[in-house]
Amino acid sequence: MTTNRQIVLAELPQGRLGPEHFRLSQAEVARPADGEVLVKVLYVSLDAANRAWMQGATYRSALQGGDVMAGGALAEVVESRVGHLNPGDLVFADTGWQDYAVVKASGLSPIPRMEPLTHLLSVYGVAGLTAYFGLLDCGQPRSGETVVVSAAAGSVGSIVGQIARIKGCRTVAIAGGQAKCDLLVRDFGFDAAIDYKNQTVRKALREAAPNGVDVYFDNVGGDILEACLFNMNTHGRIACCGAVSQYDGAAPPHGPRGVPGLIVTKRLTLRGFIVSDFDDKRAKALEDLQGWVASGQLKVAEDVMSGLESLPSALIGLLAGENIGKRMVKL
Repeated sequence: MTTNRQIVLAELPQGRLGPEHFRLSQAEVARPADGEVLVKVLYVSLDAANRAWMQGATYRSALQGGDVMAGGALAEVVESRVGHLNPGDLVFADTGWQDYAVVKASGLSPIPRMEPLTHLLSVYGVAGLTAYFGLLDCGQPRSGETVVVSAAAGSVGSIVGQIARIKGCRTVAIAGGQAKCDLLVRDFGFDAAIDYKNQTVRKALREAAPNGVDVYFDNVGGDILEACLFNMNTHGRIACCGAVSQYDGAAPPHGPRGVPGLIVTKRLTLRGFIVSDFDDKRAKALEDLQGWVASGQLKVAEDVMSGLESLPSALIGLLAGENIGKRMVKL
């Protein structure tokens, strides 16, 4: 029987996530029961949400110490006990951080193979679909409007800005460090970029978006959300995708201040969402994304690391903002 290597969450972190919170374990490869499939994990997706799952129940159950670390992955079916999936099929599944996983087949569908396979986790996976639906369905940008994106060099943000540009909007990135800001303007077509580590975001926004902000795509929450709120135009829209500033370490001393009055006086719309809210629209979204990639209008940024043992450091680095584009680990 093949050994199944697993990364286990040794204990829940009380402060910042560190290598000490994980351990490598081994188990036998399980066999699927009726209605299940055994899959071999190919690429594990790294997302800030991985850290949020350690803080309590979200749209999925909370993680506990001793659990195999949770995470989605692109995987290949090895053994199937259902009719609609066969050995060799590719699926995206909640496998956790391990070489092999037995998962329920309900909700799984075979994914067409393409090269590179990594695009199935980035632009055609959760990252690309989150960017597409969050901006177009929640933000509803119109040509000529100004769209601001936080964590703009990340897997979702880098795609959001490019879609906004395709739709005829002025795009402003918020990212950490001048190198990232330069790259976002030079390679990803943002009209302006703000370095939140070295600039006062509220003041810099007034300069980068002199006509105000119509759509803000929020990946971070906290002080940056507050700064954007004060620069929103009347009837502005905010797509609330994540709050990475609050996932790792101590909670901020306060939330955005002045929010109720701003929302009312500016008649703002704030909408939280997760990508599965839009499952019925996936086909159209993928058609658009594939067309933009093929035409060169949408550039795909990927940050691929290797080896199961690198997963803890890969997530810790992602939370520190190391990555450009979609971070994943090849097993």
